[in-house]
Amino acid sequence: MNDAMSLGVHRLWKDRFMQVLDPLPGTRLLDVAGGTGDIAFRFINWVKEKEQQQRKATPGAEFRLNPLETDEQDSTPEFPSAEDYLNTEQRADTSDTDEKKDSKVIVCDINQSMLEVGKERAKKLELEDDVVWVTGNAEELPFPDNSVDAYTIAFGIRNVTHIDKALCEAYRVLTPGGRFLCLEFSQVSNPLISSVYDLYSFQVIPVLGELIASDWKSYQYLVESIRKFPNQEEFAEMIREAGFRMVSYDNLTSGVAAIHSGFKI
Repeated sequence: MNDAMSLGVHRLWKDRFMQVLDPLPGTRLLDVAGGTGDIAFRFINWVKEKEQQQRKATPGAEFRLNPLETDEQDSTPEFPSAEDYLNTEQRADTSDTDEKKDSKVIVCDINQSMLEVGKERAKKLELEDDVVWVTGNAEELPFPDNSVDAYTIAFGIRNVTHIDKALCEAYRVLTPGGRFLCLEFSQVSNPLISSVYDLYSFQVIPVLGELIASDWKSYQYLVESIRKFPNQEEFAEMIREAGFRMVSYDNLTSGVAAIHSGFKI
């Protein structure tokens, strides 16, 4: 659906999303409604690149993304629970004064079938041991308070029944100083672009849905859900009401999508 709605540009938007997050090694990320793994895989690759840069800058230091690695020869390690995974305090053996925490990424999605898609993609990318997949509701996250450094949600919050509850849950699980980052379709401000986009959305996308997936209704719902979603300023205010500070947003492609950011302070 994202391909139809954005003509494939959503991949560039997700790349920009990760650039804005700019996670460092040691970051604990919770990606909500991210069953396909798009954001998680970008996070893993981003952090690994940062680790390589740090190795060059600090010869002899070691950084590990995967806290499930062991020295045993067990080829099928068991995933811990999400809470155990977040609370794991494994560290690389560098020195007593310069320890580096493992980076961690959990994908939480209410749709089990989407998680299965993500798992299969992870296997193909040889990243299956780098992600923990959890079935969970954005309005009632199965994670402790103050347990993650970053919370991301890309093209998912629009489908949450009670957006205010999801925002409060994001605030709860983030550590003080943690960052909330949301990528979502939004409202186009330019009247000319808006009229063209509306024509494409209502006249073309449902037809594509019928041709590609024999599913007119789902694609029609997609268009309507975007129009009902709060505009950039309204959504920013909802984020503030959940407790976040330093709230801002960045329009993408004239506002077809937007990245909203906030910090738990």
